[in-house]
Amino acid sequence: MKKTGLVGAGGNHEGGNIMRRTLSILVSLLLVVSGFAFAGGSQEAGESAAQEAAESGPMVIGLSVSTLNNPFFVTLRDGAQETADGLGVELVVVDSQDDPAREASNIQDLIQQGVDALLINPTDSDAVVPSVQRANQAGIPVFTVDRGANGGEVVAHIASDNVAGGEMAANYLIDAIGGSGKVVELQGIPGTSAARDRGEGFNNVVNDTSGVEIVAAQTANFNRTEGLNVFQNILQAEPEIDGVFAHNDEMILGALQAAEAAGRADQIVFVGFDAVDDAVAAVEDGRLAATVAQQPSEIGSLGVSTAVTYLEGQDVDSYIPVPLSLVTQ
Repeated sequence: MKKTGLVGAGGNHEGGNIMRRTLSILVSLLLVVSGFAFAGGSQEAGESAAQEAAESGPMVIGLSVSTLNNPFFVTLRDGAQETADGLGVELVVVDSQDDPAREASNIQDLIQQGVDALLINPTDSDAVVPSVQRANQAGIPVFTVDRGANGGEVVAHIASDNVAGGEMAANYLIDAIGGSGKVVELQGIPGTSAARDRGEGFNNVVNDTSGVEIVAAQTANFNRTEGLNVFQNILQAEPEIDGVFAHNDEMILGALQAAEAAGRADQIVFVGFDAVDDAVAAVEDGRLAATVAQQPSEIGSLGVSTAVTYLEGQDVDSYIPVPLSLVTQ
């Protein structure tokens, strides 16, 4: 019995040791597993934070330009790009080539890319409205530059006062022709705010000036070749023309070329709008009387900086005007 009891007592002692060792091993294993889990969780959290930082990256702003076949809008794009580079912003530029359908497709692509903001220089102020509305639905703030949109929610419009510019051109032209005479108006793309507003300003002044008659008002779609062709036809139809105002410099340079070919340039005062390099050179040469100077680079630059300011949570004005001036000899 004692033996049995001794054996039993010895067996209990050894069993206790075994149990303690087992518990110790289990505790150690739990600590190791917990350590790995903690380390794994920390690693995953770190990777997640790194991934979020990588995904956020720089702000991305889309710029839809009506056409890059016009030096004015090339300069606008360059001004936007320079400011974007300075602010560390990625700028994605698309060219609508004066085609509203292409513009709609381009803007849809920018929306799908998930840009942070959209700068739009519309081909047509009405046709662009559905695109603005799609951006609104996607929660992407929209800003218009140089030309406005006739609908949708636009945070801010950055442009020159085109009505005032048209009035400035009219006043200069009327003075240059001696206060009376026959003038021609070459109009921009129908439906664009620039064409509408410049035409409104020009006609406001001309209609209030007795002795000045608009003998022809035709569109040449902001295009130099069309300006040449349209004005050739006008020259044939109108034996007497004292002055010409075009809604942009491309058209006035085409008209000037047509008049020079016809030998009538010296009889006509030519006034343009935009102050692109070719027009300023023509003013300096005495071939073009004047051009209303916008600041396309400043318009592009302000478009980007205004969008960034808004995205950073600050208030911006709904209309940001860019000053105009008249370029003459």
